[in-house]
Amino acid sequence: MIFKKNYPFFSQASKYKYSEWFWLLGISLAAIILFGFNLGGVPLRDWDEGIVAGVAREIYRSTVGSNTWLYPTLDGQPYLNKPPLIHWLIALSYSWFGVNEWSTRLPTATLTALSVPLVYAVGKEIFKHHSAAVFSSLVYLTLLPMIRHGRLAMLDGAIVCFFLLVIWSILRSRYHLRALWGVGLGLGLICLTKGLMMGFLLGAIALLFVLWDNPRLLVSKYWWGSIVLGLIPPLAWYGCQYLHYGEQFTQVNLVNQTFSRIWSSVENHQDPPWYYLLEIVKYAHPWLLFLPGGIILAIRERHSSWAKLALTWSGVYLLAISCMTTKLPWYVIPIYPALSWLIGAKIAKMWKHRSYSSLWVGLFVLLSLISWGGNLFFSFFATDTDRGLQIALVMIASSFTITTIFLVKRSPYFIVTLFTGLYVSFLLFFNSQSWVWELGEAYRVKPVAAMIKQATTDKQIIFTSYPYHRPSLNFYSDRTIIPASNLDLQKYWRQEKNVYFLLESNISQQLNLPESQIIDTKEEWQLIAKNN
Repeated sequence: MIFKKNYPFFSQASKYKYSEWFWLLGISLAAIILFGFNLGGVPLRDWDEGIVAGVAREIYRSTVGSNTWLYPTLDGQPYLNKPPLIHWLIALSYSWFGVNEWSTRLPTATLTALSVPLVYAVGKEIFKHHSAAVFSSLVYLTLLPMIRHGRLAMLDGAIVCFFLLVIWSILRSRYHLRALWGVGLGLGLICLTKGLMMGFLLGAIALLFVLWDNPRLLVSKYWWGSIVLGLIPPLAWYGCQYLHYGEQFTQVNLVNQTFSRIWSSVENHQDPPWYYLLEIVKYAHPWLLFLPGGIILAIRERHSSWAKLALTWSGVYLLAISCMTTKLPWYVIPIYPALSWLIGAKIAKMWKHRSYSSLWVGLFVLLSLISWGGNLFFSFFATDTDRGLQIALVMIASSFTITTIFLVKRSPYFIVTLFTGLYVSFLLFFNSQSWVWELGEAYRVKPVAAMIKQATTDKQIIFTSYPYHRPSLNFYSDRTIIPASNLDLQKYWRQEKNVYFLLESNISQQLNLPESQIIDTKEEWQLIAKNN
């Protein structure tokens, strides 16, 4: 009785039934296995992973007493793009497990895995029926874009985890206002991960939900106190950067990397407003089939907390990112918890009322045919077929087929078959070399990086004819590789004494470089030095 009187927040948590604790632990374990399985099996991809890993390694290598942890660098230059919370966590992972792909992805994959039980915990607070919370978390666990990006060393999975903490804290404040301290904590972590603009956007979504669902929270001292305390660390970090770098930090971080993405295209990543709708349509199958029914159900039950949360989160966030001029595929990742609740609510209703129309049979027949067609294509027509990918495709096609059979029989176990089949299929998929398919967009980086690292000294700058910067090449070679045009390459060759070029075979013949020596060749790339 003393425990309940003094700690009512925890007393409410203790009212979970044993079956609900079982589901929470089971979902958590399933998420940890799926997000951690073969995590280091493929190289780091370019851009976000290569950049994040490079910054984290320089923090890890910094000497005791150095301020690199506060003022991070990349290739020896100030890194001003994003706050360093995730980079700190990866640097800590390097200190424990060494520098490799697995330790690079471990912190972000762990945070994203934690978001799965948080989806369940939020569902427990907003749904009247336990089944809707279970189905929502399982949908979220088996959404391809969420799992795949969540396993990468990128920031978006962590953002989702922290915002779910914010929402869960708001919902728990129904029982005790002290739970609102989690709101400030979550928003502060978001700002320390991806900047103030993301914190303001997600904070606005949380505020709109509170205004619609429980506006009395806004008069609580815990609400405003938690937000003030939560914003102190990120604002302090921003203040330190401004004092250290001055206008350079303001221009790079707040203008170029933040607000300019709203009204201008960064690095030609410009697409129409419906770009993210197409991204959801492309990658959210088969759960996308249940989404229209979930949206209709939410509109009908718009006075319930689950509908208010799902509609506010998904609607405001999708509108905000669609209005931005710069479009990048991973910007849509934070919308998936809200879509999972919409889909989970629809599936729970179908489960309860056993309402399986012939439309569902037709849709899953179509999915089965498409999946088996994909199998035939990869088996007979694709070159360099990944055996692991083939097995995963067979598994997912079989799952859709068995699901169709259960739908024909009007059996509620169709959904169990679908969840299980997708989970096993993703395990098989992540055991393949194809789950980071962006690696196939350019030459293999690790052999070329090994060649560069073996033939050059530390801090050597190498110029390359490849048109784009490849952060993963810099990371693996531990050198700075700078793209340059043919004219610039010829100029550097004339002006520099100790110069190295990374060139394609045909480019090296076109340049006709005097006094050149081919050091080594990998993947049709030549490392060329100047004979002095």
